[in-house]
Amino acid sequence: MDFLLGIDEFLFTFINKSLSSAVLDSILIPIRHKLVWIPLYLSILVFVYLNFKKSKWLIFLFFGITIVFSDTISSKLIKNSVKRVRPCHVETLQANHKIPCSYGFSFTSSHATNHFAIGTFLFFLFSFTKKRKWFLVWASIISFAQVYVGVHYPFDVLIGGIIGCFIGLTTYHFFELALGKFINQTEYVT
Repeated sequence: MDFLLGIDEFLFTFINKSLSSAVLDSILIPIRHKLVWIPLYLSILVFVYLNFKKSKWLIFLFFGITIVFSDTISSKLIKNSVKRVRPCHVETLQANHKIPCSYGFSFTSSHATNHFAIGTFLFFLFSFTKKRKWFLVWASIISFAQVYVGVHYPFDVLIGGIIGCFIGLTTYHFFELALGKFINQTEYVT
């Protein structure tokens, strides 16, 4: 276990300190803030509303379920059970504090869990387009930014991302079950 913690701290130091630059600061600090993504969220909701005639309300329901499950599992269950201190509060690491450091726990990253859950759900929902991979790239960049700004260890975001993918896949599976044979490629209006 000490070996894994050592790797985690080494990777954290590399990302948080060695990669630190004004250019990355200008990109990664704002990119992790939820308000930056409001236009994306709204455009997805509008797109679903306009293009999924029969199943849009079920999509909205399961999208909401995905968010509630991922945040509850990460923030309430795992963080309160593991109680890992954030790296920005570990004096021996001397983290670059690029944003104010929360006093909440570190493992797992709720940003990573939530964004990978949403990204995975949308990845499968938009299976008709090759551009769907960008939902997972988006979640990866936000997760990386959490380490870069100093509030999470790499394993916090890695495990949070894996859990988020599992949640997104699970809620999408139940979404498909709820629709049965109702949803198909022809429902999407181009």
